[in-house]
Amino acid sequence: MNLDPVLLSRIQFAFTASFHILFPSVTIGLSVWLFILEALNQATGKTVYRRLFDLWLKLFTLLFALGVVSGLVMAFQFGTNWSVLSDRGGSVMGPLLGYESLSAFAIEATFLGIVLYGRDRISPRLYLASCGMVMLGTVVSSFWIMCNNSWMQVPMGYEIANGRIIPADWKAIVLGPVFLMRWVHMLLATFLTTAMVISGVGAWYLLLGRHLPEARLMLKFGLAVSLVLAVLQLLSGDLSGKHMQTHQPLKLAAMEARWNPEHPGTQVWMAWPDVKNRRNLFAVTTPHLGSWLATGDWNAPMQGLSDFPESNWPPVLVPFFSFRFMVGLGMLMLGLSALGLILAKMKRLESARWFLWLAIVASPAGFAAVILGWFTSEVGRQPWTVYGLLRTPESVTPSLSGADVLATLIGYAIVYSLLLGFGCVYGYGILYRGPADTAAQAAVKE
Repeated sequence: MNLDPVLLSRIQFAFTASFHILFPSVTIGLSVWLFILEALNQATGKTVYRRLFDLWLKLFTLLFALGVVSGLVMAFQFGTNWSVLSDRGGSVMGPLLGYESLSAFAIEATFLGIVLYGRDRISPRLYLASCGMVMLGTVVSSFWIMCNNSWMQVPMGYEIANGRIIPADWKAIVLGPVFLMRWVHMLLATFLTTAMVISGVGAWYLLLGRHLPEARLMLKFGLAVSLVLAVLQLLSGDLSGKHMQTHQPLKLAAMEARWNPEHPGTQVWMAWPDVKNRRNLFAVTTPHLGSWLATGDWNAPMQGLSDFPESNWPPVLVPFFSFRFMVGLGMLMLGLSALGLILAKMKRLESARWFLWLAIVASPAGFAAVILGWFTSEVGRQPWTVYGLLRTPESVTPSLSGADVLATLIGYAIVYSLLLGFGCVYGYGILYRGPADTAAQAAVKE
């Protein structure tokens, strides 16, 4: 059996990266949620905010720990599977990832310890500041990760010396032309993911008839925030598409399965791309809209895949479908949030059990949308690891065999299944027990 180490390494990276992104997708948003709850608790003195804070702090700590464990594998496999990438691009990528550990992770870990064990040892203002520092740490972490990934997408500020990519302008490297919009888009995605989870938990408690004050607060807060964030995410996605047209037109052509140049460009809503014959079957399109979405001009010419060497084409099917499913999930979250707020306005939200079930079923939609977004971005960059500079087949460790990668992939799958199983069981236990009574907790301590 011929085991291709490049293909298996790509599958392994996709698997480990998809697993890891589940945790930052919610911990970034939860850190903001915790800061809001603590601020409201101190400002109003209402115990409902304290009870919710204590509940979600347990979940945040669990997810943070799982994210750290799964993140270690990401760094480990760069050395085992992608040593050429590490060698040739490490002068740029190493410091960026190092800054994430030295700044963001250090902030998160230090102040999370204070938040977990320092409530009775420091003043309320300092405790709130510590919550803010945890929130800052998660946001800074996403900053450096997106800096690194955006540089790989559109490399800037570098020089080539002895075959290695070395930094020449750190400002250009860190603040590349696509970084800001991609970072904002990712942050909004994590906040939206968290809001959907919060509203889903609130709906679940209402169906169970338990923890009703907390359930009502979570459901209404989650729906209201989800609606706003879904609209902002659509707007940021539109701006990201315009940046892509300027800096990554080949990726955009693959996402739209635009085989040939068009003037003006049509928008393909859905189709089945026939890669062999370079056409779209069963296509549903809108004339001119593709040009307007990408450029703001209804009649702008749009490049097609045929404008680029076929050797540089990404696999069309993956970015085409993953992008559409991602957008579809975004519209689903937007519609569900709007419907929930309408029901709340009509005083029918809590009695509409069908909607509560919908909110529970839809609560993981943000996770799926984030993973699909990363698939769109990362597969759309292929066949490059560092776009235009280093191809994926050239980035893999030369001595690596397919059997080696398959063995580690199976090992990761087993370990990750155990981690996910533990996380689900333990997290379900936390949520099922629900918010603890603050007064009872204080009595126990006394």
